[in-house]
Order: sequence, then C-alpha cells, then structure tokens
Amino acid sequence: MPLVKTWQLIAGSAVSGLALSVAVVAAAGPWDSGQRKAERDRVASWGRTGGADHGGGAVPQAAPSAPGVLGAIGPGVPRGQAAAASDGLAAALKPLLADPALGTVRTACVVDTATGQVLYESGAGDAMTPASTVKIATAAAALAALGPEHRIKTTVVAGAGPGQVVLVGGGDPSLTAKKKSPAGSGGSLVALAADTAQALKAAGTASVTLAYDDSLYTGPARHPIGANPNIALVTALTADEGRPDDSTSGPVERTEDPSKAAARAFADLLAERGVKVTGEPVRAKAAAGAQTLASTLSTPLAGLVERMLTNSDNDIAEALARQTALASGQPAGFEGAEKAVAARLAALGVDVAGSRFADGSGLNRADKVSAGLLTGLLTKAADPAHPELRPVLTGLPVAGFSGTLRTRNAGSSPAAGLIRAKTGTLTGVNSLAGTVVDPSGRLLAFAFLTANSTDGAAAEKGLDKLAAAVAGAA
Repeated sequence: MPLVKTWQLIAGSAVSGLALSVAVVAAAGPWDSGQRKAERDRVASWGRTGGADHGGGAVPQAAPSAPGVLGAIGPGVPRGQAAAASDGLAAALKPLLADPALGTVRTACVVDTATGQVLYESGAGDAMTPASTVKIATAAAALAALGPEHRIKTTVVAGAGPGQVVLVGGGDPSLTAKKKSPAGSGGSLVALAADTAQALKAAGTASVTLAYDDSLYTGPARHPIGANPNIALVTALTADEGRPDDSTSGPVERTEDPSKAAARAFADLLAERGVKVTGEPVRAKAAAGAQTLASTLSTPLAGLVERMLTNSDNDIAEALARQTALASGQPAGFEGAEKAVAARLAALGVDVAGSRFADGSGLNRADKVSAGLLTGLLTKAADPAHPELRPVLTGLPVAGFSGTLRTRNAGSSPAAGLIRAKTGTLTGVNSLAGTVVDPSGRLLAFAFLTANSTDGAAAEKGLDKLAAAVAGAA
C-alpha cells in the first residue's frame, strides 16, 4: 500500500470539511456586517459550554469537539526549518514560473504572514498591470479610510419648490429597486419609497414632482475603457448596478443613464404607495440643509468588500474607490480616487513606489502594482493589529468552491478549498494573489503577476499550478 503523506491527509480532510461548511454558509443567507450569518453564529457558539437542560437535574455537559483539521496558525517556524521550507518552495515554484504559457514577463512573491519573512520572490518589486487583483488595494484603502461597519446613505429630501422631493445619491453600489434583492442586504429603494410616502402623507401631500441629485461624484462617469458590459456608468445614484435583468455579477449590457433609471424606478414605487408623481424626474442639486424625509443604508462596507472580491465586481470597486476619495478630502472621480487610494495604502506602511491606481477595478491597463505590494497588503490584513482589514481575506474566492475560483483548482485538485485568492484577467494579462495555509500551519500570502500571454486559459492553469505548489510545499 503506498504511503500517504501527512499533508495529503490534511488537504483531504480540509476539503471535505470545507465542502460541508460552504453548503452551510450558502444556506445561511446574505452577507451580514462583513460575515456570513453562519460564521457569526459559529463564532458566538464558541463561548457556550453545552446544550439546554431537558430535565433529570444533571448539569449539561459540553458537546464533544472534532479534532482540528489544520494546526493553529502560530508565530512561525524556527529559522532553520524556515530556511529549509523556503528552499523547498523555491524548488517547486521556479520550474512552474518558467512555463511559457505565462507569457514573457512573470513576477512572484510568497510571504509568511506571521513573521513577514519573504519565502520566495522573483521580480517582486516590479510594477506590473495587475488587472482585477488591484481590487485588493481598493479594498484595503476603503477599509482603512472608513472602517468595516461604515454604511453609505441614500436620502430623500424636500425640494426647493412646493411639492418637490429630491432623491439624493450617496454612491451606494448595493442600492436596489427590487422588492427582494438577489444580491442580499443593501440599500432599498422599496423601503425608501415606503418611508417617503409615509412622511408625505403625514404632511398631507399626495402629489409631488421628483428630482434626483447624483452630483456627489465628479469627472467622467464613463470608465476610460469606454462602454463595456463589465461596468456601468459610475454615478452616485445607481440601482442594481444598472443591470436590466436579475443578474448580480458578470457582464451584461447596462442602462444608458443609471441615475435617471433609478429615479424612474423610485417614482414608480412612490406611485404604488399612493403618492402621485407628476412629470418626468429631472436632475437637480438638493439644497444645503434641506429637510430629510427618509433614508436607506447600504450593506456595511465589509460586506461590500467581500462581495466585490468574491465576484470581482467592477461597479462596487469603482464606488469604493470614490468613497475612499470622499473620506480623504479628494474629489470623487478617477483622479481623486487614485490619489486617495495611494495615500491610504502608504499610511498603512506598504511601499507604493512605482504603483499607480488609475481606477478601482483593474479594468484600466494604466494600473501598476507589484507582487510585493499585494502580499504586503494581504499580510497587513492578517495582522491582528489591523482587524479593520480582515474582510480583504474573508472576501477572497475559495478555489473550487466560490466566486471567480469556483472552477479553478477544483474537483480532485489537492488544493481545492485550501486556496483563497483574487483573480485578474485582461487580454494578455493574468494574475493571482491570495492566501493559503501550508502543511506546516503557516498562513502564506502569495502573488503572481504575468504579462504578454497568448493563451489566457493556459496562463490561468499555469497560475493555478503555482498556487497549488504553495499550498503543498512542505
């Protein structure tokens, strides 16, 4: 009978356990304050010592616990063992990094998050076009600027003229006009209309004209790549990401004017609640200090970050970049967001030299980051001193199970369920950055950035092999 390595047993057990946990999480419902409800309940249960006493007078006993699948993540390993592990990692990664399918330029960095020790690097400081892995930077900057519990407000205020109300956009990317949002909790135009109608009726108003204010953002609303099914116009007032169907992620043609579409949907919702809206909604700026009639709040920022990373949501990414700009005193456009993101990351203590954050989503090829920057941010997110950054890790897709990694390192791959990583894909550009717990129990951060590939599918397979090698290297 062939010998089975300890790490193989660990990997197999982890995958089995994760398959069950993913099913439980999926059934638990929408994102809730940056954690799935199932995760929150599980954490709460750790403080309990047993079940309810159903009679007999006996003191309830603690339920038995299964042994841990992976060892606790500790402070690192002794220097000699770490050096040997680093040598083994290099031996595993070098031939894989030489795969021609990865293109003509490949950079890499692997870091032990507990110690900050670089275990492997190749061009780790070279600035590369990161594609969607730049969303890790967008997420970290937004969380640092606003905190994970921050919510974005959409309001309705009294207008300048009699009988006018103004719908004021705050830039909430979770805002929905649907009675039951397919994307989970978030700002609701339905609830906002109900509260507005109640306030109007209480004031004896049964008919209004509607204006809408989307002036919070500045500069071009169109992304530099032009009209594209991967992103809507970036406005401060958009419902359901400008999607005309029930989709919540992926490419789809968007509405031509998201702000006006949201206002029209709000007008219809008011009408359903007995408030007549005369005429078409018009764009107008709300007066400073105008009376607030009603408001609705977004999903907490932690949940927005998680949804953005899991689904590689470009609309959320651009919204979070602008929220970072607003929190930093910068204009809420592409240029202001670029300055704000760079400043927030520098304040975290990561080296942003040579970096550029031309957008929040990674659709812009002018974006430049290094593998070292990405692993530095992932390491910060794992640091107990920065709990506000934790959603950067919890939002990463799980290989073989969720989001953009659902079909990668899936099935019988020994790395299925062990890798959590953000993907990045543009024509000729492929990247992967995330975390993995290695067989010795270390939480490792990794980043692989490549350029000039001619076969995107083959490049993705090459990246998956690299990530799997990090997961399996002893």
